[in-house]
Amino acid sequence: MLRHFVAGAVAVLAASAGVGALAPSAGAAPTIDISVDAGTSLGTVPSSGVGLNLGFGDEHMGDANVTSLMKAAGVRQLRYPGGSGADEYHWKTHTSGDGKGWIPSNTNFDRFMDIAKKVGAQPILTANYGSGTVQEAADWVKYSNVDKGYGVKYWEIGNEVYGNGHYGNGKGWERDDHADKSPREYGKNLVAYSKAMKAVDPTVKIGAVLTTPGGWPDKEKAPGDTADWNNTVLSIAGSSIDFVIVHWYPGGKTTADLLNTPSKIAATTSELRSLIAKYTGSRAASVEIAVTETDAVGSPALTSQAAALFAPDTYMTWFEQGATHVDWWNLHNGTDQAPTTVHGQTDYQDGGILSAETCAGGKCQPPRDTPFPTYWGIRSLTALAKPGDTMVKSSSGNSSVSVHAVRSSNGGLNVMLTNKSPENAAEVSLSYAGFTPAAGAVTTVSYGKGDTALTTAERGTAVAQTLPPYSITTLQLKPASGTAGADKPTPAPTPTAATPVVTASGTTGTRAQAERGVPVGQPTPGSTSGDLASTGASNAVKYSALGGLLLIAAGGVLVLRGRRRRALHGK
Repeated sequence: MLRHFVAGAVAVLAASAGVGALAPSAGAAPTIDISVDAGTSLGTVPSSGVGLNLGFGDEHMGDANVTSLMKAAGVRQLRYPGGSGADEYHWKTHTSGDGKGWIPSNTNFDRFMDIAKKVGAQPILTANYGSGTVQEAADWVKYSNVDKGYGVKYWEIGNEVYGNGHYGNGKGWERDDHADKSPREYGKNLVAYSKAMKAVDPTVKIGAVLTTPGGWPDKEKAPGDTADWNNTVLSIAGSSIDFVIVHWYPGGKTTADLLNTPSKIAATTSELRSLIAKYTGSRAASVEIAVTETDAVGSPALTSQAAALFAPDTYMTWFEQGATHVDWWNLHNGTDQAPTTVHGQTDYQDGGILSAETCAGGKCQPPRDTPFPTYWGIRSLTALAKPGDTMVKSSSGNSSVSVHAVRSSNGGLNVMLTNKSPENAAEVSLSYAGFTPAAGAVTTVSYGKGDTALTTAERGTAVAQTLPPYSITTLQLKPASGTAGADKPTPAPTPTAATPVVTASGTTGTRAQAERGVPVGQPTPGSTSGDLASTGASNAVKYSALGGLLLIAAGGVLVLRGRRRRALHGK
């Protein structure tokens, strides 16, 4: 069951060529200064940080070539059973909803765990809060960790539970069969889930679903509420959880908007940390932040180069801000939207990193499992860092080039440079503190527009590089002779105070909002809040259950099945 994208805002934006450019004006561009402070640590690369979503409707998720591609991309975490589908999925019977719909037989929990083992990835599971029970979740822990010995540590309680209709006049996208859909009820039930699941295995970690700061319905209060979702849930369940969950879909009217969104992550993280400190007390430092869904939905680019550049920048920025998991949506997704052209490149308007071989508008995707540029963007991270490597401080003199730097376990320094201009090469000059690079040409690993693989070459020097347009270039630097290990990174100060989230065009929202054409950051009708952001869709929020087509791969043939829009989210 493959999730598709709504035509609405995304297709209109792309078709109207609102693809923006972070390109300098004509003429010789000034050299951009890049600074790397290799002596200041931003923490270590999390062991299971680079994650990916898998849905129980994807019958090809365990194909041998698919697991090989995931492993080669450095995927270290797999999320299952998939977005909003998790709130309808019953793991014991491998059924969804009323149990009458078709589900592939080869995507049950045991099969998923076999895939995770082959990939070398840690699983993160989403317990069914919407239509499941506390006992069902506890039984899942018992089967997984006691009976089968899988040792699954991370358990989310529900998907986007705040999308259950509590906000927005009773209309939402997330299934929730509880009579009371308030954050108070979710908080109380979260405590019950945690207690029952930890009674089976005290080592499991339980995650609370939060609204993403700056995105609707953050800060909203429905009738009868005394506080917003995040404050209410954490005030009740703060002592019962081990991590908090947000979904990061920053979108943007243009590709330039999209590529600038990682700059908002620091403020978002700071607000989350303040909430965690407020309600978990002495445990605050151990409560993790997990971004269990992200991609470029809501922007013009979903599979083309801009999305590929967005991916590693987003992963690394979240890691540098202390997030322990970031999971891309999705392995395979499919779409019923016709391809568009973004900066001269075909964009298949598909949230997957591998082709689902769907056809729309008379045009078909490449053969099944062909990697989209987003796959290569994620895979570029393998040239930058390994789990346990030390992220270090770095900065760029111009927002058109982003930088991330990592001290490798062998004493070297890797520097990832992303040129966000679709048209112009960028000349960069690099300086270093706490590290002396060896002289001469350096090894680079790059991914450029139109490439179908990562390219390793000897190019430029440690202090000067020319970055092709719309490219990712990672310098793999060796230390000068006699300097290895001379400077060990020292921890950077950890911000504790909340930085206000600037809500502007491109502010994050949920995938469901983007798919429904709901402007991200849009207040509840009747709310006194002002507009927070817009994806370019109408300001009128439509909460009606829209009809949709669910794309199901059955025996290699795509079958169209009418389903409510809510059911499209997360399967």
